[in-house]
Amino acid sequence: MMGGIYAIIRKEIASVMKEKTMALAILIQLLIAAFSSVILVGLVSFYDPASIGQNTNMHFYVGVAGDHDGALASCLRGAGFTVTPFTSADEALSSMRAGSLDAVMAMPEGESAVVDVRLYLPPSDSKSTVITMAMQGPLKKYENYLREKNGVHVRYTHMGGKDSTTYEFLYSFIIPLLMFFPAFIAGSMIIDSISEEIENKTLDTLLSTPVSLNEVLFGKAAAAVLLAVIQCIMWLLLLSMNRLYVKNAVLVLFLAFIISAFVTFGSALISMYFKDRERSQFTYSILLMTAAGGGLAVNPSPINLLTRLAMGDPHAGILDVSLYLLPLVVLVLAFYLASKRLLAYRA
Repeated sequence: MMGGIYAIIRKEIASVMKEKTMALAILIQLLIAAFSSVILVGLVSFYDPASIGQNTNMHFYVGVAGDHDGALASCLRGAGFTVTPFTSADEALSSMRAGSLDAVMAMPEGESAVVDVRLYLPPSDSKSTVITMAMQGPLKKYENYLREKNGVHVRYTHMGGKDSTTYEFLYSFIIPLLMFFPAFIAGSMIIDSISEEIENKTLDTLLSTPVSLNEVLFGKAAAAVLLAVIQCIMWLLLLSMNRLYVKNAVLVLFLAFIISAFVTFGSALISMYFKDRERSQFTYSILLMTAAGGGLAVNPSPINLLTRLAMGDPHAGILDVSLYLLPLVVLVLAFYLASKRLLAYRA
């Protein structure tokens, strides 16, 4: 039996590689995973523009005028800016117009209890926005320096790690998207495969070979699940290359495998019931959206559990993941019985 299933798996994978729609869907996921750090910064910047300064890797040249004790320049250098001191603001602005500087910070002459810092930015709105956000950190540090200088002592504790907005988008959006999207592709793939075999009457040709109907159907399902798992492994590797690390990677993959298998066998049942592609795909889309919404009512929901596993929650483990095995076993048994019924129907 395993030999027949293995032969069907190879046939299905070879046909998927020739299918342009599936290849395009996999390519889209590949781009998302390969450029996940860029996408993360882009999405977070729409939600929280202040996070640009914490996530950007751009390098800026800043001219500073009137910084007599060098404290402001020191804060900027500590944040990665290249600082050039000037004796006057006019001299610094001339260098900026010549293209040597990205921004100018000037402190007017004169003694005052309030330190007045003027920031000159380039005319480009996008570049000015990024510079402004990137300067928030060093300006806050300079503000604390001035407080200390005037006898106001403020204690801070550096928590480390990414800010909450970046953390939220990474673990609640990008990682679940990459881990669950292959399952959706697998469901669509097996519907097309089974429906086309029935509609084109090529199933009879397959059954004329030394393979049973169960081997054909289980081979198709196994190929879809295998491709989904391979994609998930690739996405985790690409995420790590982008320095976006996933904790409990084995459990994350195990959960992704269970969801992929559940969607695949459920989709196969739909295609065996309707026996045509259009109605099967439509029903699959409706049920998929319904299941995604209904899954949020489960505690823990698949997305919630995956997020907790990926971030290393000590209260999420193998027992939580194993809870999803029971409905999968029931679905596989239903798939087996449906394949027997399909064989009787064809007879």
